[in-house]
Amino acid sequence: MKILEKITLIIYANIMLILSIILCLLIFGWLDIELVGDIMHKIIVGDISSKILLGVSVLFILLSIKCIFFDSDSKNKTNDINGVLLENESGRLMISKETIENLVNSVALNFQSAEQVSTRVELDRENNVKVYVNLMISSDAIIKDLSANLQTKIKEKIKQSTDLEVKEVNITVKKVAQKQEE
Repeated sequence: MKILEKITLIIYANIMLILSIILCLLIFGWLDIELVGDIMHKIIVGDISSKILLGVSVLFILLSIKCIFFDSDSKNKTNDINGVLLENESGRLMISKETIENLVNSVALNFQSAEQVSTRVELDRENNVKVYVNLMISSDAIIKDLSANLQTKIKEKIKQSTDLEVKEVNITVKKVAQKQEE
């Protein structure tokens, strides 16, 4: 959260606290409603005080619109959705999810037992990668060995190619292909 948003939130919280206290005092009868009405009347009718109140109100309206509709984290969320942004002293590099998915597909298709592959990649704020792989495998495949080897190779390839940490590689065998008899 940016400093302007924090200040706005603090000001709103204090205004709501003061208004709530005044409302409670009015309801319990500990504060005279005519006194509050007279004070508000003098503030609104007064030449200088009404201009100050109008300026503060316009400022609060603009800050409210900014805080409601223009979230400061939305730019970071867009980067999370599209891929991973890596920075160093030379510049920036955006690695898209599609790139990581293509890496995973190429690794999986190098296995003889894997016949069809579809991949989905999720990224978190710390640039950790979660990979979800759906496979159609040949009927002679040993699923446990294939999945263990595939998980290891995918982690190694992503680490080698992108220098990203792979948190999970989740494999789902969707279908076993039947051997075609000649």
